[in-house]
Amino acid sequence: MTAPEPLEIPARRRRHARLIAALAELTGDCAQAAGTVYGPIADAAPQQDGVPLNLLSIVVLSTAAGPRLDAARQEDAARWPDAMAREETEQQQRTFEARCAAAEAIQVLADAVLGPVEDGYPAPGTIALPTTSQSAAMALPAICTDFLTSFVDDPAAAIELVRTATATGEFTVGQILDGAVDIAVLAGLIILRGLSNQTDPSTAAETCLVAGRQFAAAVMVASADLADVAA
Repeated sequence: MTAPEPLEIPARRRRHARLIAALAELTGDCAQAAGTVYGPIADAAPQQDGVPLNLLSIVVLSTAAGPRLDAARQEDAARWPDAMAREETEQQQRTFEARCAAAEAIQVLADAVLGPVEDGYPAPGTIALPTTSQSAAMALPAICTDFLTSFVDDPAAAIELVRTATATGEFTVGQILDGAVDIAVLAGLIILRGLSNQTDPSTAAETCLVAGRQFAAAVMVASADLADVAA
């Protein structure tokens, strides 16, 4: 009996092609939505006051972005079922919409217990130290966040961070890359969700552009293939 052929794993940019395409489109959509605010202002006569603006495209974008990305991720899973099954976790099975809501709920709870964060530091008060299991659960997101920050500004430092983090075998390159993509995507989606009740056009347009930057970062990481980085 011959041994089965080893599973051929496609490159990351192919395995996540639909998600990458959707993220790239969202990046452009964020810029276009911001343009619906800035364009009419630029076209208005110099002496005109009170330029009428419509925020409908921004509101639609803020509500449709999550489902669009979920649909793209499901298409990728259908195209590469074997590869996706190897990487699938309970966290990845949840929709981006649900994870946005969970992330916001966690922030509300943290503010209620610790007080709002000011200047990057928790308000004065007693802070319970994390348990061992909580520390372990926080380790991977912390690494993914550090990688994402470094990857945008200093790719060489980001690669070295991955090499160090995977040296012990506790984490894989794929886990770090996938986690970094999710962090960037969720950041962009949460930013957009905050636009649903925004009434100031300039603030809405600028916020859209900030969300677009997060989606662009997610594209960069999702396209990265660092299979040999731990070697």
